Amino acid sequence: MYVNGEFVTPHGTELFNLVNPVNNQLIGQVVLGDEQDVNVAVAAAKEAYKTFSQTTKEQRIAYLKQLHDAVAKRQNELIDTMVLEYGGTYQFCKNSVNNMLSAFTTGIETLTVFEFERTVGNSKVLMQPLGVVGLITPWNSSNSFICNKLATAISAGSTAVIKPSEMSAMQTQLLLECFHEAGLPKGLFNVVNGLGTIVGNAITTHPDIAKISFTGSTAVGKSIARGAVDTLKRVTLELGGKSPNILLDDANLETAIPMAVAAAYMNSGQACIAGTRLLVPESKLEEINTLVKLAVEKVKVGNPADEDTAVGPMVSRKQYERVQSYIKLGLEEGAELLIGGIGQPEGLEAGNFVKPTVFTNVKNSMRIAREEIFGPVLSIIAYKDEEDAIAIANDTDYGLQAYISSADGQRARRVASRIIAGRVMINALTHDPQAPFGGFKQSGIGREFGVYGLEEYVEAKTLLV
Repeated sequence: MYVNGEFVTPHGTELFNLVNPVNNQLIGQVVLGDEQDVNVAVAAAKEAYKTFSQTTKEQRIAYLKQLHDAVAKRQNELIDTMVLEYGGTYQFCKNSVNNMLSAFTTGIETLTVFEFERTVGNSKVLMQPLGVVGLITPWNSSNSFICNKLATAISAGSTAVIKPSEMSAMQTQLLLECFHEAGLPKGLFNVVNGLGTIVGNAITTHPDIAKISFTGSTAVGKSIARGAVDTLKRVTLELGGKSPNILLDDANLETAIPMAVAAAYMNSGQACIAGTRLLVPESKLEEINTLVKLAVEKVKVGNPADEDTAVGPMVSRKQYERVQSYIKLGLEEGAELLIGGIGQPEGLEAGNFVKPTVFTNVKNSMRIAREEIFGPVLSIIAYKDEEDAIAIANDTDYGLQAYISSADGQRARRVASRIIAGRVMINALTHDPQAPFGGFKQSGIGREFGVYGLEEYVEAKTLLV
């Protein structure tokens, strides 16, 4: 644990094994915290809030700069540790570390222009920090989420108690060494490793925590929302997705197909924003099937440390079995297997590797088209016309991200305006750290990044004089 500016021994004693997903060999253990550890961490954050909430923009900007510089010194170690512990591909882990650094630089940019005091009518409105915030992050890009959420909390003037995934403990340890070197005030951030059912629940129900920012599954997000009600905590929930990728009939297939495969298999398919439903014109289904199969045949599966590997192992044996169960389900539902399928790629039997899989002739009513698989499994769904494509895209419980390919930019934007999703990528796979990110429907509540994200961490107080 890291509490009040120091690495400390947890009160909890349960050990959790850390396993390399490439070969399922034990590479470490972490001691899991408990409710008492959360209470100590919250008390430290609450005490630190008294002074930190009164800091100026300039002081907070300086802290963000210190964090950035400390993390930047150990970029290569952060990448290597993520590859080892998580099994993320080198190319993905490198981008993830770049996102960690941009969390602080864009945080500084946002904070520089953010107005904490505003004139509204005849009144003054003060945007004040909420208090102690609980930050709960997943295993699929753990340190990146920690950096983004903490940078926002610091910008707002709040202190934090962080619960990273217990599966990311080696990554967390290294990141905390960076944070410690940055020399921030004691208690400004505190970290407790532990299970969601114990540490996460304790954070969610603690009366001295004013807000929860959670990234993870929709099921756990709903549980957090329910647990936060009794104390009326503010919540930001970035949850699951089943993102549609619409290829309009005028799309350039030479560029759109490789982009669609990359969108589906990003982070080895373990991404809430993965474009796992590929919507294609009925008249071009056979042509697209051929092109998708050719593209997937070129996808390298294997050692995540190799720079040209596109799909690494699933994070755990449990996740591997989950993906396998969905591939079996797709076959049982009557979808046509285009490539991939059950089992591991040849020569990779020791790890949690999944064959990059594509189903075609998928109906949007099938479970493989409706449920988040979180693995390299793509469903191709045919549509009759533009209206049908929009209807299929929106026929989902989720609404996190969507993708559109078209030769006509105006047409693509028109279609994008009708898609129920927090972000829509048009002819691109990119990220804007200043633009809001979050979901419609069961993909979440609230927004992260930039001014919109910072607004989620402050409360308006009106002064009537």
